[in-house]
Amino acid sequence: MTVLLLMAAGVLAGGLGALLGIGGGIVLVPVLVLGFGIPLEQAVPASLMCVVANSCAAAASYVENKLSDLRLGLTLELATVMGAIVGGLVAAFVAEAMVAVVFGLFTLFVALQMLLMRRPVQEPATAANYEPGNYPLGISGSFVAGGLSALLGVGGGPLKVPLMTYGMRVPFKVASATSNLMVGVTGAASVAAYAWRGQLNLGLVAPLVVGVLGGASVGSKLMLRTPTAVLKKLFAAVLLIVAGQMLWKGGEGLWPSVWK
Repeated sequence: MTVLLLMAAGVLAGGLGALLGIGGGIVLVPVLVLGFGIPLEQAVPASLMCVVANSCAAAASYVENKLSDLRLGLTLELATVMGAIVGGLVAAFVAEAMVAVVFGLFTLFVALQMLLMRRPVQEPATAANYEPGNYPLGISGSFVAGGLSALLGVGGGPLKVPLMTYGMRVPFKVASATSNLMVGVTGAASVAAYAWRGQLNLGLVAPLVVGVLGGASVGSKLMLRTPTAVLKKLFAAVLLIVAGQMLWKGGEGLWPSVWK
């Protein structure tokens, strides 16, 4: 029964990750820790492995349908990796709780903006029919996303998709597909370090990956057919969950007596 439930959790994370370009880790880690009682040090590497599987499963479909912007993805991923390195170096000197609160407030703002925006915007159908703008903002924002990933243990997708959509004028579906490609690269680099330290539980990973592959396959097909407005609302709902997690985490660190 536990194996089937793990597979079901993988399907959910894989489907959402492929649909929205967030990798699914932001959903999977809380489910594993709170729902299955798995220690965080095992849940995080298992989730990262699932992010890699999710990216691999969905990327082929997105590249084939010309949704992923490979040049943009490689450019922003380089900045993300550099940000992650810097974030890892300064993690000991920065108050994690304060960063979590700021990140939570930012994601809450983006989620509300997506939910309250009523005017529909006509977007190009593929990555070949548009030209991204404001590369300096995209590169600097990706650097920040990488740093936050290292500081808080969250994927960069919840930040990079809005960054590309609103900051660089990238169509939402293209931004989601490109983010999906990027989180796989970041996840592969991270999971290698956990595997080297012997923290990758293959017995836990196996059923999750099976579910993720199935969910990502379905999610990538649904993304091609789902209206952009619906995807934005769903993404906003996920951002609200992320904002709640970050504000709770930050509040617990800043005012522990209040949260007990």
